[in-house]
Formats: sequence, C-alpha cells, structure tokens
Amino acid sequence: MFQNNKHRIALISVDGDPAIEIGQEEAGGQNVYVRQVGYALAKLGWQVDMLTRRSSPQQAAIVQHSPNCRTIRLKAGPAEFIGRDNLFEHLPEFIQEFQQFQQHQGFGYSLIHTNYWLSSWVGMELKKLQPLIQVHTYHSLGAVKYRSIGDVPVIAAQRLAVEKACLETVDCVVATSPQEQKHMRVLVSSKGKIEMIPCGTDTDKFGEAQRSVAREKLGIAPDAKIVLYVGRFDRRKGIETLVRAVAKSSFRNEANFQLVIGGGSRPHQSDGIERDRIASIVTQLGLENCTTFAGRLDDTVLPLYYAAADVCVVPSHYEPFGLVAIEAMASKTPVVASNVGGLQFTVVPEVTGLLVPPKNEVAFAGAIDRIITSPTWRDQLGEAAQQRTEIAFSWYSVAFRLTQLYTHFLAQTASNNRPQIAA
Repeated sequence: MFQNNKHRIALISVDGDPAIEIGQEEAGGQNVYVRQVGYALAKLGWQVDMLTRRSSPQQAAIVQHSPNCRTIRLKAGPAEFIGRDNLFEHLPEFIQEFQQFQQHQGFGYSLIHTNYWLSSWVGMELKKLQPLIQVHTYHSLGAVKYRSIGDVPVIAAQRLAVEKACLETVDCVVATSPQEQKHMRVLVSSKGKIEMIPCGTDTDKFGEAQRSVAREKLGIAPDAKIVLYVGRFDRRKGIETLVRAVAKSSFRNEANFQLVIGGGSRPHQSDGIERDRIASIVTQLGLENCTTFAGRLDDTVLPLYYAAADVCVVPSHYEPFGLVAIEAMASKTPVVASNVGGLQFTVVPEVTGLLVPPKNEVAFAGAIDRIITSPTWRDQLGEAAQQRTEIAFSWYSVAFRLTQLYTHFLAQTASNNRPQIAA
C-alpha cells in the first residue's frame, strides 16, 4: 500500500509536454499553462509532478525543474510525435504506466489536475482504480472547435462524449474565462461544478523591456511600424486573415512598415505545410519586402519582440483563453484580436486593444491602422493593458486560487474520511 501525500499533486497533460520547446507542432498555450502553473504551485509549497507522454527516444524520463517540481514522461504508444486526434488508443498504456510509477515511487496521488480531454479520460479511469480528487481544465472544447472547421475528425464523437462525462462527474472543472464557462453550460452540460480561474503570464519577464531598448537589441529601426503575430502555424490561428489584412493596410507601402510572424515549424509536418501556405500568400500579395518569418521565438527573445511591436494581432478563429494576448499586454503592447472565446475576456475593447470579427480582413486592417496611426493612443492602450495583466493575470494569482480550490477538496475529503464517534 502506498503512502498518500496531501501536499503532492499530479498535473496530467498527456498530449502537452510542459518541458518541450514551445512552438513545435501542437505545442502552445496548454504546454505553457501546465509548466507555469506547476512552477508557481511549487513555489507555494506543493510537490508538483507534471506527467506527460514520451514523444522521442532522446527525451529524458524525468526533468527536474526545481526541488519541488519535475516533468515525468511515461510511455503511451511509440516514442514519437502522435497527433492529438490519434492518441486515444494509447491512453490505457499511460494509465498502466502511471500506476506503476506510483508503486515505484512509494506514494499515491490524492489529487490530480488533468488538462485537455484526453487527460480527463485518463483521470476518470484512474478514479475507478484509486481514491483521488480530479480537477480539470479543458483548454479547448470540441463542441466549439468542431463548429469552426470543415473536416471533423473521426475521434470527434468520442471527444464530445468524454467532455460531457468529465463536466458531469469530476470534482471540479476550471474555466479560464466567463465565455468558456458559458460554452460549457450551453454546449456541454448543465450539470457539474465549474470554477472560473483565468490563465496567467509572467508579468516580470514580459514587462521588463522598453520599446526603444527592445528595438535596438533586435536591430529594428526606432521609427518602424511593427505588426506582430506569435503562435503556431495552424489554420485555426487565422494567420491568413492577418496577412490579407496587412495587404489592405494603408501603411503597407511605407518603407518602415513590417509584419513579423513568430513561430516555429517542421518541414513536411502540418505546421510546416501551413507555414509554406502562408508564405505563398505573402508572395501572391506582394508582401515579401515587409514580412519577416522570425521562426521560433524562445524565452530570451520573445519578450523583446512583444515590447518592440506597435500592435500584437491574435486573429484566431477560436481561443478558450489566449495566452499570447496577455503576454503582449504585459509588455505594454496593445492587442487586436478576434472577438471570440476568452479573447473577449482578456482584451478590453478601446481600453487595452481592439476586438474585431474573426476571418474579417477588412476589420483587422482598420483596427491595426487605428492603433499605428496614433502613437499616443497606442501607448495609452499599452499602459492600461499592462495594468490589467498585473492585477488579474499573474501566475502567482492563478496558483494561489488553484491552491484554495485544491485545499478545499482535500479538506472535504479528509473530513469525509474521519472516523465517526458513536454517540
């Protein structure tokens, strides 16, 4: 029998490795969320294990991030990249590996926080095998996603059923925005417990550099007009809309106007194919001279790009939250974003940036031009954006609220398990 440790928590993210390079295929906001929540919870005194699947033979089985925080990579299918839509059949192996890991370590987790629908299924199956509390974050809802794409995958029916069962049966689901919470209630189920706790950002890292200093370090002219995109190459991210909007901008023919597209890609993979498609559109529209594909932006340069930009554009077709938006806002850079999902919560129109209809290149062009035209207003928006992130979106505040949630359930469980004294 293993020993329970009420201060130990498992963050399960089967498909989103928190120790992997951000910007690789299917590596984005979920990976950042799990990593940063893990780091912050560890600083608050939790023993944090972040469990994911091994996707390469070269990957270390255990990555120790700090004395209280580590990434654990378990076997779930062959040690190679497998797209999310093809991972479900390998989840039973992950569960078996998870239990063997507990046995080997000599303890059992009393609380797990699962991330994305694949991990929610893992958690619900584990609950059948051992007593534990399950908290879940969706990161993306199939019920919303499948309304915005034409080629619905075969796994869709399975995913929708799992997401419904998750909301109705786990101890608590964490919504990252009021919009996501509403989608859960309207599109998934009226049953189940939901708490709204937003995502966070590193307000120190993204708030350090001034625009002039960042531009000097990056070799960008002081008077340049910079439009920035950061994220994966994925059709749902709306990069095509942004490129076509830039083609319609009144600034497109000015020598100092530049579109910077930041994000890594791999040849012959879906992200590499999308990058090539976007590059061909850039060529068709005659934007080669004003467009830079900056590649993957790691933590050493990403804050500089945010700070250097006049405006950061998030043209996604759907975002449950949108970490890029608050990273830019923390850097005093106003955001132009699609009026969808959690972006309606993070970006305050006319205060920290502008919201426009998704896939509307004319509206995006107009919003970008409005901000670039007025540097004074740009700076006012940037100041308000930074203040908003400092108040509402630090990782410490996210971890503190999650700690309150975890502690509540652990105390409740301890009370229920306390022996009753006969009258």
